[in-house]
Amino acid sequence: MSPCAGLLPLRSGTVRLAEVDPGRITSLMPGPGQAAALDRALSETHGLGWPAPGQAILSQRGGVVWTGLDQAMLMGPAPDPALARHAALTDQSDAWAVADLSGGDGPEVLARLVPVDLRPQAFAEGATARTLLGHMTASITRTGPETLRIMVFRSMARTLVHDLHAAMDAVAARRGLDAGGPPR
Repeated sequence: MSPCAGLLPLRSGTVRLAEVDPGRITSLMPGPGQAAALDRALSETHGLGWPAPGQAILSQRGGVVWTGLDQAMLMGPAPDPALARHAALTDQSDAWAVADLSGGDGPEVLARLVPVDLRPQAFAEGATARTLLGHMTASITRTGPETLRIMVFRSMARTLVHDLHAAMDAVAARRGLDAGGPPR
């Protein structure tokens, strides 16, 4: 079962929350002095590179999302074996719940839960942050003009949906729009 099975999708007002299958999720941690070589290897094997802090490199085939000092997640494809010469690779596919929050009010919904300005003018497409969402650690990446991808540990999927649903309904009510009902 997926982490959000039976919980998503939800819609409230102008915002939709839907589970995403990101494909394979592999953590990448370059060895000492290997970041440049890993960048080249990612470019040669996956058409991606090593992201700068706070950035994600996204393509139709997947992406590499910065998640902390000297670490990122390869999302989508299985890692080419050549990457293992330059980095520790760990399959994280079953460890994460991944959902897209889409719609123009998405940043306002997250403003109730996240201490980061996620409006498009402050958090452009390709920007990513490792931050708190309520009391959970989360990774949030802008993947489109009105889409924010949220990743939390799989064990927090129900809490993620509950907290976001409550915030979605609050924003919808404030705007006088149809809310999606009580949080689960």
